[in-house]
Amino acid sequence: MPWYTAPPVSSRWGWHWTMNHFDPETRDEQGRRQIASHYHPLTEPYDSADPAILEYHVLLMKLAGLDGVIADWYGPDDYLDYARIHERTLRLFEWTRRAGLWFCLCYEDRTIGRMIEGGYIASTEAVHRARSALLEAERQFLSQTGYLRWQNRPVLLNFGPVFFTGDQWPAIFAALQPSNQPVFFTLDRRVTGATGGFNWPPMWASATNGGVLHPSALLHYLDGFEQKASAWNAFVSTAFPRFHDIYAQANVGPSYGYLDDAEGNTFRLTLHRAMTNGSLLVQIATWNDFGEGTMIEPTVEFGYRDLQLIQEARRTFLDPAFRYSPADLALPLQLLQLRRRDADRPQTQTELDLVFSLIVQGELPTARSLLEAISRRRPLLRSWTLDGDSLEIAVGGYLSDQGVEIQSTTNLWSGPWTPVTRKTNDPAAATFRLPVPREGPPLFLRARNL
Repeated sequence: MPWYTAPPVSSRWGWHWTMNHFDPETRDEQGRRQIASHYHPLTEPYDSADPAILEYHVLLMKLAGLDGVIADWYGPDDYLDYARIHERTLRLFEWTRRAGLWFCLCYEDRTIGRMIEGGYIASTEAVHRARSALLEAERQFLSQTGYLRWQNRPVLLNFGPVFFTGDQWPAIFAALQPSNQPVFFTLDRRVTGATGGFNWPPMWASATNGGVLHPSALLHYLDGFEQKASAWNAFVSTAFPRFHDIYAQANVGPSYGYLDDAEGNTFRLTLHRAMTNGSLLVQIATWNDFGEGTMIEPTVEFGYRDLQLIQEARRTFLDPAFRYSPADLALPLQLLQLRRRDADRPQTQTELDLVFSLIVQGELPTARSLLEAISRRRPLLRSWTLDGDSLEIAVGGYLSDQGVEIQSTTNLWSGPWTPVTRKTNDPAAATFRLPVPREGPPLFLRARNL
């Protein structure tokens, strides 16, 4: 859900954190901000346009074993917050490509009805406006490297349809290039023009049990969906951890109901079922819908548990050699915290850029060493090469504004350490050349900030 706005990236807290009821500037006894959610992100509430947050998210996805992201997209129109969501969707797409993740859109056609109700467009413009939105999607997303395709066609989901309930979809898609006619999936059922559908937490079934979705009702719904899906060319299966919305507390409407987390068993059940029922794709609902409490993004309340369950499922059902561990999931938060701590130090930010690349490449021991050095505000001997009688040493990590000094000793345990050379004019370019002694005892070297 790329729809969050928050200071300091934005001038004010957005509706999805406040729902015009909560004040994130107010904190509780534990120091947690008052937000429109029963749960709290480990990072504190954020702006979906913050590059440090986007970096954190895509690295977590990579380490958890996810292959890509489906973004909830409201079109490009400058109505309500749709344009802001579109801008943040574009930024998310940039980061998924950097991380080597696939990207996909879930189009919200309810936006057409809302624009008509608000007098922004006429009802006669409905199909034309949807065509225009998807043409923009084709230009910005569907045709771009990194967008998810199946059988050489882009995959597109729709959360509904809500407005276009008839046979309008083929006419809407007719505006797209033949190579971009989408593999189209709609909610719970297959409509005209769709390849198949996808399931979702069936909260409507909670109405018969006092607002609580009983496990037997959930299983009945999943059985029925899979029976329908068996007649389609393809379908998408959804896994979800819980449902615990805050709409009633925020006074924006009645609650949709409650699905118990069951100490992770709801997620285990739906994830394992989705991985074994023959679906084309498995989507997880959701990464970060805090308002409905379905997020798997790390939180104060659940920590990294849901991402660890994904790691386990990937190792069990897809890739026995999947190598990332629960301990690895802590690296993106450490990177984010250092981004914020050293926001005014360009040379450190450059080193953190390297950490991002190392994690994406799977070079986690090197990334961890570099993060540790930066965290302790220490330089790090990153690499060295021998050129004739000279040793060239590259120093990274945290470099002080006063410069870096290379010291040597012949006794690693007791020293003394003697200065060999230093650089003070440009600590960001700390590359040293030293003569190599051909005689005498072994020489040990270290870097120290001045």
